[in-house]
Amino acid sequence: MSGPDASESTDLLGIYLNDHYTGSTGGLELFRRAAKARPDAREAAVLEDLARQIEEDRDALAAIMKTLGIPLSSSKAALGWAAEKAGRLKPNGHLLSRSPLSDVLEAESMLLGVLGKAACWRTLRAVAESDERLSAETLDTLLERAEQQSATLEELRATTAARTLRPKAAGTR
Repeated sequence: MSGPDASESTDLLGIYLNDHYTGSTGGLELFRRAAKARPDAREAAVLEDLARQIEEDRDALAAIMKTLGIPLSSSKAALGWAAEKAGRLKPNGHLLSRSPLSDVLEAESMLLGVLGKAACWRTLRAVAESDERLSAETLDTLLERAEQQSATLEELRATTAARTLRPKAAGTR
């Protein structure tokens, strides 16, 4: 089985990168909202810093797309923004307020998003082996940062899940 021709490969890469850009747009909205909603100041600061990094990573993806001659799909980016908003509309046991589960589910969603971004950087790193327009060094740096973000989010996820889901001792609140 042979691979796609050059034109089809470029089209497929464009779709792939626009899909990741769409995801990063929704993810950025989630990071910003989660940072504002966290009652713990330290956790909110961590999420604010991660939101700044996520925005920088999204800008890096846009720059890579420009380098490759791949136009940004504004309709797909708008879809990512709208999907994040729609994701808030879920039955969570609290009709008009945030559920205690919101922090847990948001942490898991943010972690999954960053893992997807790391996979994108790995894919582009493989493409860079045969496309000199891509900087392997830049992609390695982006991948390293995504791995650091994943570690930070896993720590936040574990702490949040334990705080939210572990039973309280009798007589404590």
